[in-house]
Amino acid sequence: MERSEYEKLDIVEDRMWWFAAMHKNLLMLARRMPIGKANLPILDAGCGMGGFLRRLAQEYRDKAIFGLELDLFACIRAAAKSALPVCAGSVNEIPFRDGSFAAIFSADVLCHRAVDEERALRQFHRCLAEDGWLVLNLPAYRWILSRHDAAVHNIRRYTTSGLSRSLQAIGFHPIYVSYWNAALFPLMTITRKLLAGSYGAGSDVKPYPPPIELVCRWITGIETALLRRGLRFPFGGSVLAIATKKGASDA
Repeated sequence: MERSEYEKLDIVEDRMWWFAAMHKNLLMLARRMPIGKANLPILDAGCGMGGFLRRLAQEYRDKAIFGLELDLFACIRAAAKSALPVCAGSVNEIPFRDGSFAAIFSADVLCHRAVDEERALRQFHRCLAEDGWLVLNLPAYRWILSRHDAAVHNIRRYTTSGLSRSLQAIGFHPIYVSYWNAALFPLMTITRKLLAGSYGAGSDVKPYPPPIELVCRWITGIETALLRRGLRFPFGGSVLAIATKKGASDA
């Protein structure tokens, strides 16, 4: 991304409702699987400025955790923020040995223009141990590509069925795939497609007024509780998925 977007991310990712919800959803989903039981490290692939990497450190205190980030400026900041080792490198060619990780988390990375989606998924598969877990968050629906995506260099958005097929083609077994950010999705569509000219250039990564922040946290908190019970939303602004390298029964 542009340096300005990294700088905004650094400031906002610990405060903004959307990042809070995404982090909770990723960790909630991971808790349903035996990720913490394997005696292997965890990788945050495309860790950005380190906000989620720090959450992983809090969640898995007894495990080695590594970050991987293409941008050197982001690498330095992520390492400082998380107090964890961060490797400079691309998900297209992950610089770790085969079978190195018990789990790989990757939040909104496969969608970037610098990423070869199939190659990155194959790298995830290679670097996971047998029975290892891949946990993903990705933006939904190609038709909603907008100035936000242009600002953060997204060129792909996903459907649950399309992501499931991509994972299966590589050899992953999807365990759970769902949309989220469903309740706010109509508003997201209106602001990005119908009122796009009113919001200028740049991404939606920014501080929001406290009342809006509170309402959005409340709504996404309800969604997280429903996801925790195994609900799959039929639509939403993002796709959440967990898959295993080796076939396993549905959770």
